Amino acid sequence: MAFDIPESELEWRFDTSGGPGGQHANRSNTRVELRFDIETSEVFDDETRSRLVDRLGHSVRISERGSRSQATNRERALQRLVAMLTEAAQPEPPPRRPTRPSRNARQRRLSAKRSRSETKRHRRRPSHED
Repeated sequence: MAFDIPESELEWRFDTSGGPGGQHANRSNTRVELRFDIETSEVFDDETRSRLVDRLGHSVRISERGSRSQATNRERALQRLVAMLTEAAQPEPPPRRPTRPSRNARQRRLSAKRSRSETKRHRRRPSHED
């Protein structure tokens, strides 16, 4: 379930990233902050929107500063947003119904335990009972 989010619904901010990189890091606006408002978006149906709001909140904010290129950071932030939305939009699996092991499964388990016990018993030193 990949989402095609229109550019008009994305709010971008750019800033200096700081850190190592010398003058380039101090002067270039390479850090990207992406904000996406889930509630006002027209991409989702009502059920998906309510699921996303429950799991992520009313809006999502992603910050990316891993690259020295603003374009690369924009792309990474958008990929992270789509991945986050896709994961949160998945319906929860139905709860597991507890079951009991079958009679054969119990017998196989006990037989394996007996066999293992026997193997270990044969490894012991013989006792000197006189």
